[in-house]
Amino acid sequence: MSLDLLIAEAAPLFPQVVEWRRALHQHPEVAFEEHETARFVRERLAAIDGIAVSHPTPTGTLGVLRTGRPGPVVALRADIDALPVHEENDLPYRSRRDGVMHACGHDGHTALLLGVATALARHRAALTGEVRFLFQHAEEQAPGGAEELVAAGVMDGVDAVLGVHLWASLPVGRIALIPGPAMAAPDTFEITIEGQGGHAAIPQDTVDPVAIGALVVTGLQHIASRMVDPLEPVVVSVTQFHAGTASNVIPNQAVLGGTVRTFDPALRERVPVLIDRLVTGTCAAHGARGTVRHQRGYRPVVNDPALTARLAAVVRAALGEGVLAELRPSMGGEDFSAYQQRAPGVFAFVGAGNEAAGIRHPHHHPRFQVDEAALGQGMAYLLAATHALLEGRP
Repeated sequence: MSLDLLIAEAAPLFPQVVEWRRALHQHPEVAFEEHETARFVRERLAAIDGIAVSHPTPTGTLGVLRTGRPGPVVALRADIDALPVHEENDLPYRSRRDGVMHACGHDGHTALLLGVATALARHRAALTGEVRFLFQHAEEQAPGGAEELVAAGVMDGVDAVLGVHLWASLPVGRIALIPGPAMAAPDTFEITIEGQGGHAAIPQDTVDPVAIGALVVTGLQHIASRMVDPLEPVVVSVTQFHAGTASNVIPNQAVLGGTVRTFDPALRERVPVLIDRLVTGTCAAHGARGTVRHQRGYRPVVNDPALTARLAAVVRAALGEGVLAELRPSMGGEDFSAYQQRAPGVFAFVGAGNEAAGIRHPHHHPRFQVDEAALGQGMAYLLAATHALLEGRP
């Protein structure tokens, strides 16, 4: 069938997709608690003729479009969870749940994939192969929902997997496809410093974990600046420092927390060793004891280079030469990487920012918003990419 016809006939779905997105935005749910969101998705998938619906996990949903004709199996993924962020936007469809907000665009991902499912199902008779629609829970909280869905078998037999992210720093109307490493591994650490507390007026009789913790924070910055090749991407950020309860008491303990972001597997293994050495040495030098607990996050998102190049050609041909944008890899993390362990995959970034309209706040910000025109662009991209993969053409 004609791709132009497919995209043209999908265009009238845009108002419905916007309505879906706004309904989801008003009722956000955090990771592993997306029961109403899953019900919303399942009800709408069940209303689409030709799509079989199942729930491999309590809040994860799988929709399958089988054409009955031989061809590739393509998986399309959208994440459905929100964040523990209190929304500050003054919108008619703002979050109705205090302290919970779709501050990362997952409501848009869910809505546009429902639109894609609707459009493809209407043209099932003209398609080949199979399309799986993965509505994934818990992207925002490790161990993440992707691993659970993979374990449940949603990727068995899949030939290619595609995902999109509405991207605030990219202007609406643009799409970025990054070949190779696109998003980093987001590992975390917790450092406990055991000192000896006492009166703040007599510091010589204490082993101050706060002062030692400050030295640890400073020292950790030397990992990226002095212990790793400056051409190798790495971030070590201390984001939490908890100690003390009174202004005149030096506490016994300080607890620090933070994150490490890397792309290279060898460097990912090396940085925790460097952190352990620095913490242990710094604490010992000042008479304290330091321990570190590391937790591995998601793997890096690494886009298949050949498939990325193929889809870049699809974007140019179907959506226009000027749509593709250059975008550097992000040190943010994403569990889309779990799917890429099972099949070649491409995670695309769909521009959703609009400076003139005041849509400029970053992801996870209480005033995060997206230009809803990005929903139509995301649909068009996924339709074009899926059509090309099912037809076996660039």
